[in-house]
Amino acid sequence: MNEFSGENVRRPKTLVAMGRPVATRLLNAQARSRLAMIADVDPHLVVDDFTGVDLSAVEVLYTSWGCPPVTAEVLASAPRLRAIVHAAGSVKHHVTDAVWQRGIAVSTAADANAEPVAEFTLASILYANKRVIDIARAYRSERENQDWDARFPGFGNYRRTVGIVGASRIGRRVIELLRPFDVEVLVSDPYLREDLGVTRVDLDELVTRCDVVSLHAPDLPETHHLMDAARLAGMRDGATLINTARAALVDQDALTAELASGRLYAILDHTEPEILPTGSPLYDLPNVLVTPHIAGSLGGELARMADLALDELARYARGLPFEHGVEPTSLSRSA
Repeated sequence: MNEFSGENVRRPKTLVAMGRPVATRLLNAQARSRLAMIADVDPHLVVDDFTGVDLSAVEVLYTSWGCPPVTAEVLASAPRLRAIVHAAGSVKHHVTDAVWQRGIAVSTAADANAEPVAEFTLASILYANKRVIDIARAYRSERENQDWDARFPGFGNYRRTVGIVGASRIGRRVIELLRPFDVEVLVSDPYLREDLGVTRVDLDELVTRCDVVSLHAPDLPETHHLMDAARLAGMRDGATLINTARAALVDQDALTAELASGRLYAILDHTEPEILPTGSPLYDLPNVLVTPHIAGSLGGELARMADLALDELARYARGLPFEHGVEPTSLSRSA
């Protein structure tokens, strides 16, 4: 059935609620056109504050980063609201307990946002084991060929061991992307029950066995400084820590000390603060690559999230359940 036709299809009254700069990047002309066909909506009207907004007829909120919290007060002025379709990852920033108490259906494009993070992580793992960043830096500086085998003994990806910390959406996708490569994959997650086709170990064992440790756990009180000084000290000499999750998972002071000693390598897409002070040694240490939170959806990748959310809105318009629905019970273990 075409999403715009059929006897079961209707056009629910929808409001776009997100940061205005986000809407400009997220909703290109094609997405706005499709949104207007699926829903009764002004695709150019973007709300980043519900104060004074008439919500009385709104049935669906199409949200993304910068959406204001949907509080009990907001819901009181939106008696017809039935669904929130989020064109981004975590819904914790705007979906309050009042939303769940009212039984409003919530969908997220977290699966779409997971893809570029997993791709970034895969590239980071392969580059880390191949010592690409180090060799490129040395070659640019010294501008002559060298015996790279002697300088980086055993470098390469064949039969290396990669540790995935957290069987989240992203962690699971990284495991899938690693399957074609001749690497051993270990996973550590206390909530994991199913068999992912890789070896499950506890975190303390994982850090001692792996050439690369990649973090994909949520930022929760129990994961604060999951990689503390003791676990960082337990990592193999020459191992690489990759963090595309949240800075709070790592004791950054302890990591900086290990990196300054030259014993470990790191690829960090999240730091604390997010923009490091200009004097931070992490900028200049040769064994560290710091990126400014770019692993997630940016540029053309935003269209993937917009499209997934529009698919969900089209399902809702046809009276079908969400494919990417969020259950409130899952939020205690998600980002």
